Amino acid sequence: MTDLTDIPGPATPAEPVTFPQDRTCPYHPPTGYAPLRDGRALSRATLFDGREVWMVTGHSAARALLADPRLSTDRRRPDFPAPTARFAAVRDRRVALLGADDPEHQTQRRMMIPSFTVKRATGLRPRIQEIVDGLLDAMIAQGPPAELVSAFALPVPSMVICELLGVPYADHEFFEAQSRTLLRGPTAADTQAARDRLEAYISDLVDRKAGGTEPGDGVVDELVHHQLREGTLDRDQLVSLAVILLVAGHETTANMISLGTYTLLQHPDRLAELRADPELLPAAVEELMRMLSIADGLLRVALEDIEVDGTTIRAGEGVLFATSVINRDASVYEEPDALDWHRPARHHVAFGFGIHQCLGQNLARAELEIALGALFTRLPGLRLAAPAQEIPFKPGDTIQGMLELPVTW
Repeated sequence: MTDLTDIPGPATPAEPVTFPQDRTCPYHPPTGYAPLRDGRALSRATLFDGREVWMVTGHSAARALLADPRLSTDRRRPDFPAPTARFAAVRDRRVALLGADDPEHQTQRRMMIPSFTVKRATGLRPRIQEIVDGLLDAMIAQGPPAELVSAFALPVPSMVICELLGVPYADHEFFEAQSRTLLRGPTAADTQAARDRLEAYISDLVDRKAGGTEPGDGVVDELVHHQLREGTLDRDQLVSLAVILLVAGHETTANMISLGTYTLLQHPDRLAELRADPELLPAAVEELMRMLSIADGLLRVALEDIEVDGTTIRAGEGVLFATSVINRDASVYEEPDALDWHRPARHHVAFGFGIHQCLGQNLARAELEIALGALFTRLPGLRLAAPAQEIPFKPGDTIQGMLELPVTW
């Protein structure tokens, strides 16, 4: 186990910061987090209900703690921190993978790994390219202007995850709407109802696949016809696993495509460099992941006391990882607020770290490389169709991204 006592950095600020906070620029951390960017490993943060938690802000501390089994990700624990009322409303519901500790987590992840390897993602690239090209064909045929979130950024990962899982894309409007409500409310009751509807939808899909009326060869089919029948998964576990794969599989990548596009259009020199040398695209995706840090605020609870640079995280205390701050750690990234395709950015924590590192990261990388590469190649005149400061983006209490993105070319 990593010795956390060697991690440098001052202890904590005098006053805790509020978490979450809205960004004033969609691709920069909230200005209220600026005092935390002084090299300290830990700070204090206050959540919506007044609870104080430890906020991890140092890169070295984050990677060590994310790999530490003394921190639990099981949100059903009574002392697990809730950043919003919406989160608290569904905290007692089973969440597969990211809400499970070992050995349950290890069992679930092992069954999923073959579907999300680098080889599998590489094999899906031709189909992802077809999906991307088809959506761009439709945009071009319709002509400018276009709203890029609904026309491109959302349908690309939604189509891909549906095909991978074996979920009918014909139902996309339903599950996309429920996913939005699950992640953004507006109320705790709405969040609960959306989770109920998603679970009912997946449960019905499981019945149809088990009965042979919904044929397919996706991941859900594999789970139904093998893991469920063999008793490796029970029905509730299967439904929870399918829900998290469906929601995470399209929401995160959709936000990265929209916010990544916006960010590139706001950095024309970096975009020109990328257009001149497409070989930079994989590095650009990593740098955008680092810079945008769309999933800001990974949550854990301490199972035991943990020493970090002379400070003790006590058993039962909440721990929050401020990824937008961690990924701007100046001791790791020179000029961390600048986009730089040539920096070694692969060790960012935008996908998390340790045993809960994002299962779908290989697929996400493939989708982002293909979507952004094709978008700027086929629409060389792409530009914003409204003043940048007037384009709405998401509040700080959900996955970061653009609410809409009007473009022309």
